[in-house]
Formats: sequence, C-alpha cells, structure tokens
Amino acid sequence: METQRHEIGMIGLGVMGRNMLLNMADHGFPVVGYDNDPGKVEALQKESAGSNIHGVTNIQEFIGLLRSPRAVMMLVPAGPPVDSVIGDLLPHLGKGDLIIDAGNSYFKDTNLRARNLAAKGIQFLGVGVSGGEEGARHGPSIMPGGPKEAYERVRPLLEAVAAKVNGDACVAYLGPGSAGHFVKTVHNGIEYAVMQLLAETYDLMKRGLGLSDDELHNVYDAWNQRELNGYLVEITSRIFSKVDETTGKRLIDEILDVGKQNGTGMWTSQSAMELQVPIPTIDLAVAMRDMSVLEKQRETAGGVFKRPIPPIACDRKIFIDRLGHALYAGMIMAYAQGMAVLAAASDKYEYHLDLEAVARIWRGGCIIRTALLEDIRLAYRNQPGLANLLLAPELAKKVLAHEEDLRRVACTAVELGLPAPCFLAALSYFDSFRSAWLPANLIQAQRDYFGAHSYERIDVKGTFHTDWTKG
Repeated sequence: METQRHEIGMIGLGVMGRNMLLNMADHGFPVVGYDNDPGKVEALQKESAGSNIHGVTNIQEFIGLLRSPRAVMMLVPAGPPVDSVIGDLLPHLGKGDLIIDAGNSYFKDTNLRARNLAAKGIQFLGVGVSGGEEGARHGPSIMPGGPKEAYERVRPLLEAVAAKVNGDACVAYLGPGSAGHFVKTVHNGIEYAVMQLLAETYDLMKRGLGLSDDELHNVYDAWNQRELNGYLVEITSRIFSKVDETTGKRLIDEILDVGKQNGTGMWTSQSAMELQVPIPTIDLAVAMRDMSVLEKQRETAGGVFKRPIPPIACDRKIFIDRLGHALYAGMIMAYAQGMAVLAAASDKYEYHLDLEAVARIWRGGCIIRTALLEDIRLAYRNQPGLANLLLAPELAKKVLAHEEDLRRVACTAVELGLPAPCFLAALSYFDSFRSAWLPANLIQAQRDYFGAHSYERIDVKGTFHTDWTKG
C-alpha cells in the first residue's frame, strides 16, 4: 500500500529540502515531501518526475504516507520556524516516531527540544548538514547527534546520500544530545574565518598590488592546485571570472561590500567564551561582518581619515607567494581554534567527540573541505587526546615553514593601512600560544589592587592579597 511505502518525509521544500529529497530518491529511498506552499510542491513534482517521490501540501496526508514508526526530517530556518513545525507535527505523531532537525539550529535549543520530545516518547536528532545546494543534491557532509539508536534507524539513508571520499561516507554519529548541531556551529565559525582570510588576501592584491579580476582568478586558481586546495579557494577563483548579465562587467565589482550573517558564527564565538577557549581569528571574522554593515559610517570615516594606499614595495610574484603561505598558516590557526572549541565542548557537554571523525567527515561535501583536513585527521589519529592542533608535529612544521610569510603579510597590511584583522589575529594567537610567559601577572596585580581579587605566586602555593596602598 502507498501509505506504508515511504521511508522518510521532508518538511520544507526550499532549495536544501528539495535537493536532499532528490538525492534520497536517487539512492532508491521512497520519500515524501511536504510544504504549505503549493508552488514548491509543484516544483518538486516537476523536477522529480519518474522518481519515487511524493509531494503534498496537507500535513495529515503527509504523515499518512510514511512507514511506521515514522521518520520526519525538516530543513527550515533556525529558531521559531523549527518550533512551529514541531508544533504542527505533534498531533499526528506517536511514541517511537523520529523528528530530524537538519537545519542550523542553536545547540541549546536542540537540547531543549530533545528533552521535551523525549517526554512524549518521540526521538529527536539534531543533524548538521553542510554543502549548500550542490551538496544537498549530490552529497553533503552530515553531522548527526542525538540518541544512538535513533541514528541507527536512519544510518543507511544518511550514509547513502552523504558525500564520499575514497569510498568513505562523510557522515558519522558524533554523540548524544546536541553534538551534531554544536559541531555544525563550529564548522560555520571556521567557515567565517577562512572566508574573511580570503577576503583579506583579495583586498591586499586588489588595492595593494592593483591586480585585475583576471589576474585574481589566476592567483586563486593556482593556489587551488597546491596546498591551499579546497572548496572556498576554488569558488573564489571562479567568482572573479563571472560576468554580470545586466552590465557586462565582472559581477564581483557590482556587489555591495556588506556581508551580513545568520548568527552561526556569532554562536561559535559565544560558545567559545562560555567555554573559555580563545578563538580570536573566528571572533574577528564575525566582527568584520558587523563592521561591513556600517556602510554609511565607513564612508564618512573614509573622508575624515583619508589616507592614500601606497603600492606594495615588493616584487609582485614574491608577494603573492608570500600571501599564499600566510593564508595557509592563517587557515591552520582557524582550524586549530575551532577544534579547540570542540575539544572543550566534548568534555563540558559530555559529547565524547571523536575529532578524527569530525575532520574525516569534513573532507567531502562541505563548505570548509580542504586538503588540509587530511593532515588534521591524521593528527588526531596519531594523537587522539591532542590538546591543540598546533602541537601536532607535522602541522607545527607547516606553521614554522610559513611563519615568516605570515609576519611579513601582517606588517605589509599595517604599513599600507589596509584592514587585515584575521591575519593579525592569527599571528597574535600563534605568538600568544607559543609564549611560555604572558604579562597576565600584571593583570592579576591590577585586579588585586582595585578589587582585592587575590593572586597566585610563583614561589609559594596558595592565594594571596596585598594592600597595595601601604608602604
């Protein structure tokens, strides 16, 4: 009977939901999609002609088409829309049914939803999905978290639709509760950092070297053929070749310099602060999205603080090579910071994350996939309890090989007056992390002076307070 033949249902037939359904059907899974927008259902039906997909606009009919116990995946915007969908589903679901939130939900919301649904006998998986439209259609990176038995129910389906690298599916059970959504949040934080680093290389080459769009395309394309190989570098190269159909000019030059955010990068920074893990490169990437929105203020300030940008006093090829090496070092810092957040969260929230598995499933399908992730995966395989990626011998060698180039690029940006906050933050993070002594003793003395917060000593154990105004 048709009412018993659909393996899983999808709520939300926008770009991601529709493409994920088509991906599932391609792998032989009978699926049903629901959206209250008839136009989206009609679009699905047209695109899926001949496939084992059924589209409906009635939620009761949608539920009736699912095999019991039911499994429902939703791909809707984070926040209230998720709770609204759950509210619509509850009257039609029963004990043993499963809801999968495959959107970019905040991990604390995922924990709350899981607890509330568990009380009703309904299982809940928080699943991070990365790869955008192309990934959803042809194989994303998938980051599931929640009850292990719930994951096992849908594991064959998720493994089938996930991206593959050397035959390995880019999906793995990450841990209980909100583990999947937390990992996806940090993934997005790293994404922010790498994108900002790339934007800073663009600025240094455009305004510093005066490179044309064709020349920029060639630089990023060449970088993508070597150690910087990765999705974000690849698409950056392509972007500079795209012609605007309206003006006939390069599209990149017609795009407003305002980079908005949807909150996931900010969640990474918030979580890191709660966990007391320093991630300055990611933090600055989030801040620069906010800075970009201050368009009118920046225009005014540009007039008040006008400063000519001198040409870079260096051979062009030498500087471009140096910049590529600095980018690679900056990317290592970004991944190191993100993985440090995951390590701390794993302990604090009892996710029991396998960081090698995280690096493994990020190698294919996802936005931050890069050749560097294979080195990161091997680092965690060789040292499962690795405290920070910078302490992995092979990665440490790579950083040391590019350290001087990172310093030179940071100095050049400062001398030109071009903003490169993520390069500067990456370098400062490295210098702070490698410093056996930091001037925090002065901060402790200051705190004790004005607030009697006490301090610890080098020579004697315990806490101490001094009356700094005496003698």
